[in-house]
Formats: sequence, C-alpha cells, structure tokens
Amino acid sequence: MGQQETSFPVRVAVCGCCGRMGSEVSKALLKRQDLQLVAGIDIKEQGRDIGEVLVGQSANALIYDRIEEAVAAASPQVVVDFTHPSVVVENVKTCLRLKVSPVVGTTGWTEEKVREVDALAKEQGVPMVIAPNFAIGAVLMMKFAVEASRYFDRIEIIELHHDGKVDAPSGTALRTAELIHKGRNRAIAPPKVSHPEVLLDGALGGDFQGIRIHSIRLPGLVAHQEVLLGMPGQVLTIRHDALSREAFVPGVLLAIEKVLHLPPGVTFGLENLL
Repeated sequence: MGQQETSFPVRVAVCGCCGRMGSEVSKALLKRQDLQLVAGIDIKEQGRDIGEVLVGQSANALIYDRIEEAVAAASPQVVVDFTHPSVVVENVKTCLRLKVSPVVGTTGWTEEKVREVDALAKEQGVPMVIAPNFAIGAVLMMKFAVEASRYFDRIEIIELHHDGKVDAPSGTALRTAELIHKGRNRAIAPPKVSHPEVLLDGALGGDFQGIRIHSIRLPGLVAHQEVLLGMPGQVLTIRHDALSREAFVPGVLLAIEKVLHLPPGVTFGLENLL
C-alpha cells in the first residue's frame, strides 16, 4: 500500500457486485490471473457464490451484506465501489478504517466529501482512487477539451446519461469544467446577451465558472458527453460515447492494479494513473 508490500494476485471485493456496473467489473475480475475476486458485497443474493450468480460457475467467493463481513471473511486488499451517492462516503470510511484501499466509481462527490475521506485515508495510511469516469476515451476527451479551451471564447458541456442516473450534472461534466477552469490562462468570455429572457427555468443549464452544463436523462442512453467550444465563425465539438458499461472496465482494472502502489490519500481522476 504505497509503503507496503503488495502480494499477487491482488485480492479484490466488489461493493454493489449485482448492480449494472459492479457486475461488469466482477465478471472481468473472474477472468484475470493477477487480480482475484474474493468477495461480493450487495443487498441481493447474500450468501451465494458470486460466480454462480453472475456467470453460472463457482468462484469460491461469497456475497456478503456488509463490507465488514466481507473483509473479515475474505481479507480483500482492494474494495471496488459502484453503489449509490447516499452510501458511498460511509462505505469508503469503513474500508479505510479496515485498512483496505477503495477504488470508487460512484459519482456525486463534492470537494468537501473528497477532503473528508482524503484526511481519513492519510490518517490510516491507505491509498485510494476516486474517478468520475473510468472510460479511457472520456479521460482523453477531457484532456483534449482542456487543451482546446485555451483558444476559444465560450464553452458549454452537454452530458447525456440513462434515466437511472441519480446525480446531475454528472461527475464527468463537473470534472471537465473544473479542469478547463484550471487549465485556461484567461476567464470565460461573458455571453453577448448578459441578461437573456429565459422563458423556461433551467433552459440555459447550470453555470460553473462561466461554463454552462446541460444534463439529459433518457432511457436508451448509457454515458455520453459533448464539449462545445465557440468563437466567431467556428465551433469545435469534442464528444465521447460509452456505448456499453464495458467501456469503463479497463480503467477500473487499471486502478485496481495501481492503487496499492500510490501514496496514502485520495488520487482523484483516472488521468493521474495513465
């Protein structure tokens, strides 16, 4: 763990293992030799073998109701969390107190919450990763948007997700806006019409440091984002589409591989692992 020796294969538990993303990560772990799925944590299928539940073949790894039970029974070194914003902070705190490294894909993080778990992680000497988006293409989209933003006057973000997503705007959209704000060498130009007549509340989206963010939630979508950059006479659009949840799996596996070698505290964003 940053300062500790790492044994192989790395022992991993997945919190939310029966959910949409947690099940994809769990199935990917079952195929790896260097990463061992040793437990699942979920409110469903407790006491059953996670391999039998997900792929119809025993993995010699059970599903537990609570993180504490999974850690006591299976001794994971890493817990992957794809649960719900309402419970993720407590899940992370539990892992840190048990000296287990969290890899977190659950969104809805605020700066205050990140600082809170970062302080606890450093106190416990445990490294952890939080990533608003684990798709490598999405990380590149953010990187390209930051670079392009230095040359354009105005920027807006449109993020589109499935209608089961509970937070808006998405963590990826907020992270993109934050990186653009930090990466520009000048402020976002104000709109020509400083006080437009808005006929419908929210029509212009939310405002982050002059960057407008628009959220769309529809069945049929997975995870998509456009960054639109404009100046007189031209518009540049940078877009990433995650067409299935498989898009996020390689980034999660990369974070699992690297987290134990990081310094104690929060590493925020997959871009810091590439």
